[in-house]
Amino acid sequence: MQLHWHRRDLRTADNRGLATAAAEDEDVVAPLFVFDDAVLEHAGAPRVRYMLDALAELRASYRGRGSDLLVARGDPRSLVPAVAEALGSERVVWNVDYSGLAKERDQAVELALDEAGIDRETVHDAIIFPPGSITTNAGDPYSVYTYFWKKWRDRDKPDPFPDPDATDLADAETLESAVSSVENVTVGSLPTLSDLGFDAPDADVISAGTEAARARLADFCEDDIYRYADDRDFPARGGTSRLSTDLKFGTIGVREVLAKTAAAREGVGGDRDESVEEFQSQLAWREFYSHVLWFNPNVVSENYKEYEHDIQWRDDPEELAAWKSGHTGYPIVDAGMRQLREEAYMHNRVRMIVASFLTKDLLCDWRHGYAHFREYLSDHDTANDNGGWQWAASTGTDAQPYFRIFNPMTQGERYDPDAEYIKQYVPELREASANAIHEWHELSETERNRVAPDYPDPIVDHADRREMALSMFETARGDD
Repeated sequence: MQLHWHRRDLRTADNRGLATAAAEDEDVVAPLFVFDDAVLEHAGAPRVRYMLDALAELRASYRGRGSDLLVARGDPRSLVPAVAEALGSERVVWNVDYSGLAKERDQAVELALDEAGIDRETVHDAIIFPPGSITTNAGDPYSVYTYFWKKWRDRDKPDPFPDPDATDLADAETLESAVSSVENVTVGSLPTLSDLGFDAPDADVISAGTEAARARLADFCEDDIYRYADDRDFPARGGTSRLSTDLKFGTIGVREVLAKTAAAREGVGGDRDESVEEFQSQLAWREFYSHVLWFNPNVVSENYKEYEHDIQWRDDPEELAAWKSGHTGYPIVDAGMRQLREEAYMHNRVRMIVASFLTKDLLCDWRHGYAHFREYLSDHDTANDNGGWQWAASTGTDAQPYFRIFNPMTQGERYDPDAEYIKQYVPELREASANAIHEWHELSETERNRVAPDYPDPIVDHADRREMALSMFETARGDD
């Protein structure tokens, strides 16, 4: 019997690890998921809610084929070998993850399996091209996305992997009998949020599972993908795929997404073709940041880019609290932060705006923002989020130059000209005109009280803080 250890691949279709295990002739596969407390320490309620819902659908998929999902709670270093031994498994297969925490855990599991005399195989599934396969001519990993993208774009992409059928899977009765004596392991019994130590999230978390992900992908490829290049930066247009949470948890395979977008690209040309390619480039961005994390696991807590001196972040607790709650007096920033709390999601353009505001207007360390996103986003991905935050903070690979600082009012006017997005999430401004909203920082106190008496004044002056940010980074660079 083969054992497939599910992690961030909560699906059966286009799952390379599962397909690898199922390809063994005259052998069947038992699927396992482990609730690892070391991972849950870094989780947020919205992500755990989505994960549990996705696991319920994954379990249903196995049950529909006469099998079931083994569920364990505890340390994988002991549980994975224990389950493998109970099943008489000859091999354990899993898909690689890319964080330092995951690498340390997996190395420990590999050692434990070696000591137990059980074979193991790891494969790359969450990304198309594994770390080290796209490098500079000197063989080094890329630190500039543009060059990475050109090679990623021009290489042949693999087809989706086959979905195992019932004959490939261990039947439920066999699983029940085999693991009945293994402590902390059940057949198909999923914990609740409360069992895992989480309260129900306040946000409405996106529907989970492969079928929901496929529906989102199909809707996107029907129409929006052809306007993606033009619409993706405008949060009120709804022109994005909303697949980020699905890709984070692997409820849909990246090869399946690529295949569907490639099919949408067939027979089209001009702007429509370029728009599909623009979406595919965003998939490449995710891979780029996964490569960066793989080779630089310390970026989770340290700046990727080194300055001569430490950056002297201001880190004012009251300003940070206003940013978190969406009460900064900068409408597009507040709309984004409130969308995050309501939906466990934020539009990508707005993510850049709120990150720039935190690091360049409030002069707060990017780590505060990264931690807040990790708690509230359903799609939090270590590589992608860390890369985005360090880009905005001018501390990362291929980062925004420190002297290019987003003006939050200009950004709001450019990307939400009619203030539709802002009004959706900031009810205090719903009766205000778009002009008043975009000129909020210039209005007198009397005018603000007349237009929207319940909405706060700007907590900082952008022009002043821009000069402070420039000075802060120039000092860190040693220019003073």
